[in-house]
Amino acid sequence: MPAFCRDCLTQFDTGARCPACRSPRVLSHPELFDLSIAHMDCDAFYASVEKRDNPELAHKPVIIGGGRRGVVSTACYVARIRGVRSAMPMFQALKLCPDAVIIKPRMELYAQISRQIRAMMQDLTPDIEPLSLDEAFLDLTGTHRLHGAPPAVMLARLTKRMRDELGLTGSIGLSHNKFLAKIASDLDKPRGFSIIGRAETADFLRDKPVSLIWGVGQAARSSLDAAGIRTFADLLRWDRTDLIARFGSMGERLYNLARGQDHRRVSAHTPMKSISNETTFREDTASADILDGHLWRMAEKVADRAKAKHLAGRVVTLKLKRSDHSLLTRRISLRDPAQLADTLYRTARALFDQVDHTKPYRLLGVGLSDLVAETAAEASGDLLDPQARQRGRAERATDEIRARFGADAILKGRSLR
Repeated sequence: MPAFCRDCLTQFDTGARCPACRSPRVLSHPELFDLSIAHMDCDAFYASVEKRDNPELAHKPVIIGGGRRGVVSTACYVARIRGVRSAMPMFQALKLCPDAVIIKPRMELYAQISRQIRAMMQDLTPDIEPLSLDEAFLDLTGTHRLHGAPPAVMLARLTKRMRDELGLTGSIGLSHNKFLAKIASDLDKPRGFSIIGRAETADFLRDKPVSLIWGVGQAARSSLDAAGIRTFADLLRWDRTDLIARFGSMGERLYNLARGQDHRRVSAHTPMKSISNETTFREDTASADILDGHLWRMAEKVADRAKAKHLAGRVVTLKLKRSDHSLLTRRISLRDPAQLADTLYRTARALFDQVDHTKPYRLLGVGLSDLVAETAAEASGDLLDPQARQRGRAERATDEIRARFGADAILKGRSLR
């Protein structure tokens, strides 16, 4: 059976230890050198960066997130053992792990390191599909001759480079499609390398819960549970037409995934679907001035990201959450795609004025979706608002000043509220 050492990358036949360096970190599998679709996921990325930069945190539980009223962005494995999970409210995380060190995210640093990891991936293949700063799909089909080594070995070389050059670790999932590669990358974290081959796909999936399917949230799980579908074996008992009749377009996807079939390509050009920004307040507030100031700041951040990506959007969304965690969303489609903060703010403010804001909120968010190229942005102006073009020109001039002298070189008065 083909095998290689994950430490020195020596290839050999199956053995408990590497014949070259005697390392026990040996990977073997019947299809080891035949598979080329991978998913790489950094191990507790944000927390690992913070521990790397501050060795005193090495053995401490670390949570990356906002204040006591925020949510967990990520947590190190020490904190995860205590039950802390991403997106968990911070107060709940602190109940589970009261001695945790709370660190505010340093997103600019994480993005910089993400670019370094992406460059390492690009040394292997141009077919990279990023999912976030710390994970991506890779297609290494046809790269064996180029690198003189099979994809599995090159992926191990990638995580070795990450460890040696950046002091960070990642886990690899290798299979024959994206669905299974992503499942595999979670099987042996941290520093894992797991494989799901073609021959074992059916047996591997049969007794697994359908919650393994990426994108199946609580609502979908409840619907599946109501239909008696809890495992992949349950899904296999349904034929295609019945699944589609019961679950609509998701039924087709369920039918294919139940059989380990996923025909999606690894695409380096998967379009961004939305841009958003939200904030959780330290204290619930119903203050019109405070909320208005936050609306402007979030609209400005969303606009900055849209401009940086040369995108505009046709749909503006307002998100509100009360102290009881009840969620309220409002959205509206624009006549012309927009990317200006002025347009996003005025639209979000109009949506806000339509809801009951006499009661306090704990979270406020603004989003932009149905994205298109910026060339389509607000081309025709607004006949009902003659000053729109003038405000647009002023905002573009402001952008130039901020680009030259810094983000705080010029501010709107409402952003100071």
